[in-house]
This record gives sequence, structure tokens and C-alpha cells, in this order.
Amino acid sequence: MNTLRTEVLKIWLNSSAIEDKDKKEIRQMMAKSPEQLEDAFYTDLEFGTGGLRGVMGIGTNRMNKYTVGMATQGLANYIISQFPNESKSVVIARDPRNNSQYFCDVAAGVLSANGIRVYVFDDIRPTPELSFAVRELKCTGGIMITASHNPKEYNGYKVYWNDGGQLVPPHDSNVINEVKKISSPADVKFKPVNNLISVIGSEMDELYFEKLKTVSLNPELVKKYSNMKIVYSALHGTGYKILPMAMKRFGFQNIIEVPPQNIPDGNFPTVISPNPEEKAGLQLSLEKATETKAEIFMATDPDADRIGVGSRLEDGSYELLNGNQTAAILTYYLLHSMHEKGLLNDKKMIIKTIVTTDLLSDIARAYDVKHFEVLTGFKYIADLIRVYEGKYEYICGGEESYGFLAGDFIRDKDAVMTACLVAEATAWAASQGKNLSAVLKDIALKFGLYRETLVSLTKKGISGMKEIAAMMEGFRANIPQSMGGHKVVKTYDYKEQITTDMLSGVQTKIDLPVSNVIQYILDDGSKITMRPSGTEPKIKFYFSVKGVLNSLDEYDAKCIQLDEYIAQLKRELNV
Repeated sequence: MNTLRTEVLKIWLNSSAIEDKDKKEIRQMMAKSPEQLEDAFYTDLEFGTGGLRGVMGIGTNRMNKYTVGMATQGLANYIISQFPNESKSVVIARDPRNNSQYFCDVAAGVLSANGIRVYVFDDIRPTPELSFAVRELKCTGGIMITASHNPKEYNGYKVYWNDGGQLVPPHDSNVINEVKKISSPADVKFKPVNNLISVIGSEMDELYFEKLKTVSLNPELVKKYSNMKIVYSALHGTGYKILPMAMKRFGFQNIIEVPPQNIPDGNFPTVISPNPEEKAGLQLSLEKATETKAEIFMATDPDADRIGVGSRLEDGSYELLNGNQTAAILTYYLLHSMHEKGLLNDKKMIIKTIVTTDLLSDIARAYDVKHFEVLTGFKYIADLIRVYEGKYEYICGGEESYGFLAGDFIRDKDAVMTACLVAEATAWAASQGKNLSAVLKDIALKFGLYRETLVSLTKKGISGMKEIAAMMEGFRANIPQSMGGHKVVKTYDYKEQITTDMLSGVQTKIDLPVSNVIQYILDDGSKITMRPSGTEPKIKFYFSVKGVLNSLDEYDAKCIQLDEYIAQLKRELNV
């Protein structure tokens, strides 16, 4: 361990703010597990643009009372500096992860100790309801204690501003700077002021449910198909109670739960990973849907902001929809329904991220709806909603990582709302004798057949971080002339904020915040994106290709052809 980190270790061991039991654990690591000690203290757990996320345990590089307290103290200092003569309040919610209640209490204590009023939910709640509550209570900000879909060893801490969205420039970097100024746990005011802490609960749920109903475009179809069989799994997370209640308020009454997974549990005992993007996590939902002959099944991640969907086919089997497909179905359903009802005009907009399928833009273009593109992360969608308030009316937005939102009364992706809309779209399809898979084929016939694949490579530890950095620099320095038999005609480097026309050499400025992402665009419109994850020790590769579908009879063969094309691109990138 270098000299600087040794000094940090000494500060922790000598600080009166560190409890004796934690000092004892540190000394045990010093004596018996030097590698574990180094990993726990070699750096500070980074307070990134979205907050904290890390493995739980003692150390500066871990989620614990002290790192959460230091982050909260920095946040409190920033809030006080921004609103010096105004009342200040923060609402806090949590998921069922191990220590989420504890970290919630720590954050509430620190905020109250700094004179900030705190609203704490009485039980676990989804991330989107936290966003809703920030706006409903007119709070200065919000905190969500969650590590989303990460393994059970992790926990996290997401920060929201007064618009209900996660921190974006300049607040994100400003808060980070304030957190960095907290050099020791001794700088934190840990002792709570209890009369500044209030508990909220079912009254907020009811307000949330009432607002969710406003996104329905065909309530008569919801009523007609109210008894449609829908299987739902919470994957041991926050949706276990809220989502079935919301869907019943929305109008769907036959919600079939997956009992082993509708019990909140931070150990996630029935899944390897509580991630609806992974097929293994949906296995019990699939089995329950097959058993009950449900029209659809759905599963949400622990904080219920992302959702996986399966649609029943004619032969009784199920097709799993990826995030791009779900977003495309819902965008098409909403725009098509609004068009039929005469609700579209030149002041409507949709938003997607740079790694989400361009099919969403194609659909919007066909209905003369404005479409905008932002960096990866739903916080950028939320920020654009704020920027364009009063100029454009937001209809919906999606990202490939299984997140979607309609309406602007919430400012983060919402799996509870999405579940209601997926069910309504399923009812709409059923009224035409179709399922969601048939709707996907109709979309492909009208707008083009897109196929997308995501590859994630995990690179843990210090060496992994260095390897990912080297890979990204290699992609910048060694741009191939062609891939998959097609010329690379354009690159987007979001770190350097430059677009380069590879044929003419002309460069133009990218008007988006800096992000360590690079994209290659091929002459057939295919897109390959390389992006290190902002929350995990991973580098992600996004592949998107498009083909023309002349008839539905070609669909299966065209899918195979495009999938083979993606496989070739993956081989050429060695991923």
C-alpha cells in the first residue's frame, strides 16, 4: 500500500468517529489479509455522477457507515450552499438489500444533523416512487439506497435533485467536489435530530397510483381485458407489493405472483443475479407463465426501475423481449394510439440514449414527432425533459438496458408504469388477434428490422481498470477501415466530443457532455459502440444492425442473417 493510503489507514485507526468494532476488523485484516486490506483501502469509493455503488464492508473503498456518512455530509454542505435562506428537505427511499435500512438511517441522521428536513419511507419502495415523491413533496433532493441489479455483496446510494431527476451537470460535479472535501469520518455530523425526520407511506403510494393511471390511452381495452393473466416476479425487490397494487388500480386484476421471488430478501436466494436482463433470472417467471398459460410475464430488478418481459406465442411458448424491443413496442403503441386520437402535434417529443435502438427515432420520424438523443443513463433523459419544459411535451423515452418512462411526472425510468403499459399494449394487440411478438413483426415491416446485441466483459480490480482504459484508447487510436465487409464511414468520440467523417476527414463538435464512449458507424448504417460501465467493473459493447423486411414470411430468415452479421462483428472485435 502506498504512503498516501497508509496515512489514510492511520487516520481511520486513530479517529474517534470510527467505532471500536470496525477498528478491530481493520487490524484483523492487517494481520491476516493484506490483499483484502489493500483492496479495501487502496482508493476512496468514488462518489460518481450518480452517487455511490460498491461492495459492503469496512474501508475507504467500501459501502459502510463512514463512506455513506461522508457522502451525505458533502451533499448536505452543497444543498446548504445552494439554498442558504430557504427551507431544505430531502426524501429517502430504500430497497431490500442488506444494510439498506441502516444506510437509510445513517443518511437521514446526517441530513437532519445539518438542519435539513428528511422524509423517510416506512418500508422499501421503488426508485421511481422516490423520484415522484421528490416532486410531490417539493423537496430539495432525494436519496435512493440501492445497488439496482448488482450482486448481493453490493449496495449503493443514488442522489436526486429538486426536479426529481438524478444529478446532472453542474450539480453532479459540484456535489462530487463537496464530497471530496470531507477528508475524514470525523468531519461528519452523525447524530440525528429526530424532530426533523418524518415518515411517509401509503398516502404517497395512492398519489403515485392515481398519476400512473393518466398514462393509459385505451382504458376501454384495459377494462375489456381486465382479467387477462399476467405473471409478475419482484426478484425479491421493492416491486413485490407496489407493482401488483398499481396494476390493479390501473385496471388489470389477474396478477399471478411468483411466490418464492415475491418475498423481499437482500440475499436474492432464488437467482444468481437479480437482473431482468438475464434469462436465468426470469426462469421461475417463465415456468409460472407456462403453468398458468399467462399472456405475458414480467420481472423487475430490486429497485423496480427496470423490467424484463416475456410474451406468449401461438404455440404456448414464450419470447423474451430485450430492452430495445420493449421500448420499441411501447413507443409505437403510444404514438400510434395518440395519432389515432388526434393527440399528436409538432410540440411532442420522445428521447432515447445513444446506445438505444435507432428504431425509436424511425418510429418518431414516421409520426412527425421530435426525437432527441442523449448520453447513456436515464438521468440525461430526465434532464432533457426539464430543459424542454414549456417548449415540447414529452411522450416517452427508453434505453436499451430495460428502462422506459412515459409522461413527465416522474423523472427516472419506471418499471411499475412500464408494466402497466406493457399490459395495455398486450390488450391492444389481443383486440386485433395478435400478441406482442406479432406487433414486433409489424413494426419491422413498417420501419425496418433491427437486431441488437450487448456484450459485457468484466475486468475486476486495479488491473482490470487499467485494461479497460487501454482497450478504449486502442479503439480510438486504431480505427478499422472496415468491419463485417462494410466501410467505417463515421466515428463518434464522446470523450473528445468529436464526430469524424472517415471518408472526408471532416470533424464536427458533439454537443453533449463528455463521456468515455466511442462509436463506429458503417456504410450500411450498422453501429458498434464501446463504453466502460459507470457503475460496474465492466466494458460494454453494443452492436446494432438493420435490414429491410419485404414480407413477414422473410422475418425468421432475416433475423438469422442479421444475427450472423453481428457474430462476425463480434469476432472482429474479439469479444
